[in-house]
Amino acid sequence: MTTPPFEPVSDVDIAIVSAQLGRQARDVVGISARCVCGRPTVVSTSPRLADGTPFPTFYYLSHPGATAAVSELEANHVMAEYSQLLADDDDVSETYRSAHVAYLADRESMGNVPEIDGVSAGGMPTRVKCLHALVAHSLAAGPGVNPIGDLALKRASWSPTVCTCSFEEVTEES
Repeated sequence: MTTPPFEPVSDVDIAIVSAQLGRQARDVVGISARCVCGRPTVVSTSPRLADGTPFPTFYYLSHPGATAAVSELEANHVMAEYSQLLADDDDVSETYRSAHVAYLADRESMGNVPEIDGVSAGGMPTRVKCLHALVAHSLAAGPGVNPIGDLALKRASWSPTVCTCSFEEVTEES
């Protein structure tokens, strides 16, 4: 079992993610993708929260700009379009199934939680349920792993190559 390639979490990261989410970040085990300015964009969350709750969403989109852009896609019913693509395109469907397997392996590297065995995120492997989770997976894993996340990321009004962070700098002293 290998560990996904993410950076360790600092107190500053937790403070930034908490500010991004508008609530205290829970059980973050790594920063899986960062904005070009260095702030967290995707966090990895423990598959079992401290209170014992199973948590299947290993890759969690935290960046407000990315989250808003993906919410806009969802509001415009892009999920239905991508679900139809899965039904019509065998290559996309097969790559999406492979993304599901990769997601499960990444999460399981941080611990096995029997209650969520075989359950990934975003509707994988057969449907499109949450573009936020799929985009988070694409940002964490890199292009070519999750075809639906990649398509959504290309279509979003937000780009990982342009900083849109707008809140005050969080520092060790904060």
